[in-house]
Amino acid sequence: MLGVLGIVYGDIGTSPLYALKAALLHFDEGGIEPWEILGVLSLIFWSLMLTVTLKYVTFVMRADNKGEGGIMALMALAQRSATTNRGKFIIALIGIAGAALFLGDGMITPAISVLSAIEGLEVIEPGFKEYVIPLTLGVLLALFLIQYRGTGSVGKVFGPICALWFGTIGLLGLIECIDNPAVFAALSPWPAINFCLHYHLAAFIAMGAVVLAVTGAEALYADMGHFGRRPIRLVWLFLVLPALALNYFGQGALLLQQPEAIASPFFFLAPEWFRPFLVVLATAATVIASQAMISGAFSIARQCVQLGFAPRLQVIHTSTTEEGQIYMPQVNFALLVGVVILVLEFKNSDSLAAAYGLAVTGTFLCTTILALLVFRRQFGWHWSLVLLVFVPLLMLDISYFIATALKIPEGGYVPVIIGIVTFTMMLTWYRGRQLLFARFRQDSLPLKSFLARLPQSRTTRVPGIAVFMTGQADYLPGALLHNLKHNKVLHERVIFVTVRNEDVPNIALDRRAEVTDFGGDIHRVILCYGFQESPNIPRELERLASEGLITFEPMQASYFLGRETIVAAAVPKMARWQQWLFTLLSRNSVPATEFFKIPSDRVVELGVRVAI
Repeated sequence: MLGVLGIVYGDIGTSPLYALKAALLHFDEGGIEPWEILGVLSLIFWSLMLTVTLKYVTFVMRADNKGEGGIMALMALAQRSATTNRGKFIIALIGIAGAALFLGDGMITPAISVLSAIEGLEVIEPGFKEYVIPLTLGVLLALFLIQYRGTGSVGKVFGPICALWFGTIGLLGLIECIDNPAVFAALSPWPAINFCLHYHLAAFIAMGAVVLAVTGAEALYADMGHFGRRPIRLVWLFLVLPALALNYFGQGALLLQQPEAIASPFFFLAPEWFRPFLVVLATAATVIASQAMISGAFSIARQCVQLGFAPRLQVIHTSTTEEGQIYMPQVNFALLVGVVILVLEFKNSDSLAAAYGLAVTGTFLCTTILALLVFRRQFGWHWSLVLLVFVPLLMLDISYFIATALKIPEGGYVPVIIGIVTFTMMLTWYRGRQLLFARFRQDSLPLKSFLARLPQSRTTRVPGIAVFMTGQADYLPGALLHNLKHNKVLHERVIFVTVRNEDVPNIALDRRAEVTDFGGDIHRVILCYGFQESPNIPRELERLASEGLITFEPMQASYFLGRETIVAAAVPKMARWQQWLFTLLSRNSVPATEFFKIPSDRVVELGVRVAI
């Protein structure tokens, strides 16, 4: 449960730093009325209850993909029930959109969290304002630079720090609530309803900030595979939710008595002597929240690669025992550049709050749509029950999304730009690979036809083992045809290897490989991996050899790979700009030798021109 605290609840646990303040600042002109404070508090409380407790904890967490959660796992689960290719493609678009927005969220979370914590220095001493930006950048730079070391050693202290954090913010809120128990009127939904009826469409402005209180809710589902649903549910219900609610109500009680505390209601909750410690604790908590989001971005990026929505990226395992602890240098660098730009551009957490909400609400919306499909088709819920449960949740998510979309001119354009760019890259890569495989099937020779003609071909067999990597198990790889054409020989032992990525997190070892013996020392090996796994071809071939399924000696093997050069067909099936982007992504993807852990000194690459 300490692990759950440190990894799952870091993001949502730091929301009290800025959520209530951001929501009330829109109505600060001319002073804040008590009914406005109670109305916003009620909106925050019921957002926590409906979005987190009801939607994620009660329903969405039931939709696990072999124990794994997250937007891509949910997308893979929803695709199983699709009966047409068009339906699968539409579901894929929703999943890609959710993943793209989640990666945008991964940039904004570290920036706003750490910045809001360091801003506590201004409460202690206004003269510290000029040091806020440099200190924030220093903390963030250090955070990203240590990612290569992995989260294992640092993770041991995450849980206790977060336990101290939640205990502290809950106690500070409780003390203030005891002084002014009238604030508990916000437990009723009527102050929220009254607030919305009074402001009508303007209430959407408050909703756009209220959603900041539930940022990080997606982590409950995304990290389900690491901890299981029971610990996540228990920690939420018995520790995190009470601590958050008490702190928000404590801030509200303080504002009812001292409206001028709106400048920083979170830090003004603490007595003056305690504030320096609270700033340090808040900074530690926001670093943990940022770490959790960065690790989540690594996991989502790897899932996108394994499911065929992104080019090959370098994946470094930082733990010998934990499969999920990985480091991805390209993703880490992209996040660092984005975070630094955001801090320098927006300069304070209030400005960043406008940019934050849209990424979160977009992901919420995609998750609800996919969950609706899964509960109806996979779990067999009746339409009436699906509509009763998910339509109100969908309407709430749409309200959040519209509310945050209103802030596009103020900074909401940031996640929109990040999302559009990432979505376009994923869609282009997915479309390009589909066209590439279709061209291979059109131009290649069926494997069975080649094997049937091989005995009569008088092809010279030379000593050694040739491993041909191919994406199409039933077709002859272009590298073999080129080798026969130019070298006019075939090795004594030939192994065709195809890596197939399944829509499940992990594949059991006894289901990893499918071996077909074609005779004449020619074998086909299909290796299956889940979207949470990284392939290692030599290790798997050695394992199969030890089981007597194939003949394989690492020092005698040569790996033949085709290097595709993309050219425009006579009638192009992709727009010119998409072809350019697909080619650019192909050139910058991690080499197959590195991705599949193939020794570089045993590789032969043969160029292939492919027109699409």
